[in-house]
Amino acid sequence: MAWFAAHGRDLPWRRTKDPYAILVSEVMLQQTQVERVVPRYLAWLERWPTAHALAAASLADVIREWQGLGYNRRALNLHRAARHIDENGWPDDLTELPGVGRYTADAVASFALGQPVLPVDTNVRRVQERTGHSFGPESGQALMDLGATICLARIPRCEVCPLAERCPSRGSRHEPLRKQSRFEGSFRQRRAETLRLVAAGARSLAELDAEAVAALERDGLVRKADGLVALPV
Repeated sequence: MAWFAAHGRDLPWRRTKDPYAILVSEVMLQQTQVERVVPRYLAWLERWPTAHALAAASLADVIREWQGLGYNRRALNLHRAARHIDENGWPDDLTELPGVGRYTADAVASFALGQPVLPVDTNVRRVQERTGHSFGPESGQALMDLGATICLARIPRCEVCPLAERCPSRGSRHEPLRKQSRFEGSFRQRRAETLRLVAAGARSLAELDAEAVAALERDGLVRKADGLVALPV
């Protein structure tokens, strides 16, 4: 905790206890780097500062605002979650919200609601496995930063780690993790490009990648009518 006080990252979602703002940050941070998320998070909250504001937005506007963050189903789930919260309030079990799994629920519960739970993401799990130690809920943010900046996946920076003295894994190198498949030339890229075109305005199906359109339609990200493809309303 002393290390975190001196070296912790100054991130905008750490300056609030608003559960909605923290939910937005956690959803955006799923599979997206912190540096890319920060400006988009700030812009999102400026546009939709509350769950009520987001719930009142059109899905088309939400999808357009999300463009460039990738994994666009996250935007759909966040919009659905906002509507659930607006209509029913925050559920006792946050995993009842669309797109919210165990980690995200625990992060909101811990960082916003002050509940005594340790959110275990990839970074926290790595530190716990390497040290063989169980940490309390107050260590959540510190462990995340330690895993993200010091206890790295393949070549950890043990020489500057505050836990190194008692860590049984000190000095070890690790096998590279399985890398995500290349985006360039992938079906994910085709989907993203198709959605970008449709977000700019309704397009004729004949102009678009029909396979990508079908996948986007299944996910609820586009709709087809009279030979045109558009964003949902």
